[in-house]
Amino acid sequence: MKIAVLGTGMVGHALADKLIAVGHEVMMGSREAGNPKGTAWAAQAGPGASSGSFAQAAAMAEIVVNATPGMVSLAALSEAGDANLAGKVLVDVSNPLDFSAGFPPSLSVCNTDSIAETIQRAFPEARVVKTLNTLTAPLMVDPLRLAEGAHDVFVAGDDDGAKATVVRLLREFGWLPETYPRPGRPRRRPRS
Repeated sequence: MKIAVLGTGMVGHALADKLIAVGHEVMMGSREAGNPKGTAWAAQAGPGASSGSFAQAAAMAEIVVNATPGMVSLAALSEAGDANLAGKVLVDVSNPLDFSAGFPPSLSVCNTDSIAETIQRAFPEARVVKTLNTLTAPLMVDPLRLAEGAHDVFVAGDDDGAKATVVRLLREFGWLPETYPRPGRPRRRPRS
C-alpha cells in the first residue's frame, strides 16, 4: 500500500520505518518538501521510502497517518488538503499535549471531546481512526517486545471498513487478534 506518514519526529520515524519493513511504500510528510529530517529518513530507509510536503504525501497515499503533535495536527492536516484526505483512511496517533504552562503538559482537548473527533469534524470526508496514541513509539511497532507478554490496543472510529484496514496494519506490526491464545494469557472469548 501507499502510506503517508505526516510528521518527522520519533513517532513518525518509528511508524514509517516499520511500514517500510513490512513492505509498504511510504512518503514522510513535513511542512515543506526538502525537510532535512524527512530527506535523511528517506535516504536511509531504502526502496519504497520518500519524503515531501504534507500535501505531496497525502496526495500519493491510500492511507494517511497523522503523527504530528496534537496541538498542530489540524494545521498540518489543513496543509495536507481536504481533497488529498477525502475518502482516505486517516490514522490519528496524536495527543493534544499543551506545554504552554510548562511540564507536565495539560490536554488542549479533553473531557467532552477528543483530537480525533475534532479532526473528523474538520475533515468530514476523511475516514478517521484513532489508535496507538497511548503507547511509546517502540511499543507501537513491536508490541511483543516486553517480557510480560502481549498487550491490547484500542481502535476507535465511526467507519467499520476503515477500522478493519487499520487492524490489518496493526497485525503487520505484531498486534495479535484478541481471540488467539497469547503467551502467558489464557484464550479469551470474543466480545459480542
